[in-house]
Order: sequence, then structure tokens, then C-alpha cells
Amino acid sequence: MVKNKWWRYLLGTLVIILLGGLAYGSNYLVDFAFTRKDPTPSIAKKERVLVRDQAWLKKVRKQTWTQMAANSDLKLKATYVPATKKTNKTIVVAHGYHENHGRMASYIRMFHNLGYNVLAPDDRGAGQSQGKYTTFGWLDRLDYVKWIQLVVKKTGQDAQIGLFGVSMGGATVMMTSGERLPRQVKAIIEDCGYDSVENELTYQLKNLFALPKQPLITTASWVARFKVGFDFLHASAAEQLKHNHLPVFFIHGDQDKYVPTKMVYQNYRASQGPKQLWITKKTAHAMSYYNYPHVYRTKTAAFFAKYLN
Repeated sequence: MVKNKWWRYLLGTLVIILLGGLAYGSNYLVDFAFTRKDPTPSIAKKERVLVRDQAWLKKVRKQTWTQMAANSDLKLKATYVPATKKTNKTIVVAHGYHENHGRMASYIRMFHNLGYNVLAPDDRGAGQSQGKYTTFGWLDRLDYVKWIQLVVKKTGQDAQIGLFGVSMGGATVMMTSGERLPRQVKAIIEDCGYDSVENELTYQLKNLFALPKQPLITTASWVARFKVGFDFLHASAAEQLKHNHLPVFFIHGDQDKYVPTKMVYQNYRASQGPKQLWITKKTAHAMSYYNYPHVYRTKTAAFFAKYLN
């Protein structure tokens, strides 16, 4: 009888330890992945170009636009760079994970040089916008619908709008594509976005911590629902693309070790509108522009010129 009590006590203690460890691990994963962080430098080749383009962005004529986040009291800000020659064509640029609009300076400059107005928001939990957590594009997709509506309001009903994003920004514009968008949105370019938040976190869990998907992904989704405000198991770019009929240009590096290249094929197959795919050779994550600047400009310019007219 005493022996049975001892085993029950030991088993109960082990269960408590396991549950406590799981709770700690789930909370740590959410804080690690979702909490706001400052941008950090990346590949030197990119940084050299980016420094030059950020200096340009500081000097160019621009405006700060402000609005409230969708279904939230968070104040969001965006940088608007009007074209040198007045136009009704605007590209909305979405930034990457733990970045901000300033880290998109190379793309902002590229589209400005192509003659477009450019609107570059800081997402929730990034740059000059409020928020403690990044939402991996999922809640941001609703904010981008509001930014698009603001572009139409400020530039006119005859506006022609393209969406563009890199990394998390690529996922953001794909997620946005599945919403009911104003008729002024004509085309989308996404560069190295993930197919779902669940798959990206699962990949990073294995890559960074050598841990299996379960049970942490499921329990972390419960924590994220409470702390961040959404269940990331539902946050899927590929699922949103199944509702999209706009033209999409998909770009991805063939040596992407951050967002695996295989994810672009899932996204490409899911999209229901006209589509184009470019896999850049010998290219790591978010480096397609910096490895192939001339070809990148040529291809993106041709794509938007075809649909924004």
C-alpha cells in the first residue's frame, strides 16, 4: 500500500514537472518569436546597398501617414513617398520580420525611380507603430486593407495599386490577397514569404532548437491566442491565396535557409489568379534583389506595368 502511494506520488510529481516545463517552453517560444525587437544587420552585401538607400530615404520628399490598427487601439504609422511626377499608381510595400519601413529603403527607392508613389507602413510592433508583438502578417493583413483604403481616399478613385512584400512582408501581402480588397488593387509581388506561420515556426523550432513540432507548437498557439491576440495555427498565406484571383509574381532564392524554398511552391499552387514564378540561383533569404538588382528591377517593373495601367 505504501509502495503504491509512493509510485502515485512520483508519477504525479513527474506530470507536474512535465506540464510546468511545457508551459515554460510554450511561453518562451511565443516571447522569442512574437515580441517586438529592433532590426539587426544582415549580409554585408545587402547592408552596403541598404546604407546608401537609407540615406536617400532620409532626404527624399515624403509624408507620414497615421491610422489605427484594425480592431485595435494601436496607432500605426507609414511613410509615403510621392512620385516625382504626379501619378495615380501606388505600390504598398510590406517589410520583413523584426524590421521596419527603413529596412525596405532599397525597394522604396526602386519603385520611386520607376515612377510610382510608394507607401511603406511600419507594422504592429515595428518601427514607429505601436504594439508589443509582431503578428507575422496575420493581423497586419487587416491593417493593410485599411492602408489600401487610405491610398484610395488620398489619391482618388482612379488609383491603381500594387502590393509588394519581402519575407514576412511577402507573407503579409499574400495573406492580404485573401481579403475583400478595393477594386483599385491590381497586382501583387511577394518575395520569399512563408506558406503559414505554423510551418515557419515549426521549421525554426527544429532549426534553432532541434525540437520536434509537437507538443510545443500546439501549446504555444494557446499562449499566443492569449498574449498576442490570435491563433497562429489559422494564419496561412497559402489558404488566403486560395481566395485570391489577382495576378501574383512569386520570387524566392534557391538557397533560402530561413524560409525554405519549398514553401514558394505551396503558395504558387494555391493562388487562383494569373501567376509567375522566379527562383533566383545561389541566393539566400531575402537576397534576390541584392544579388540580381538589374534583373529584379526589370522583372518587377514589367509585372506591375502589365497590370497597373
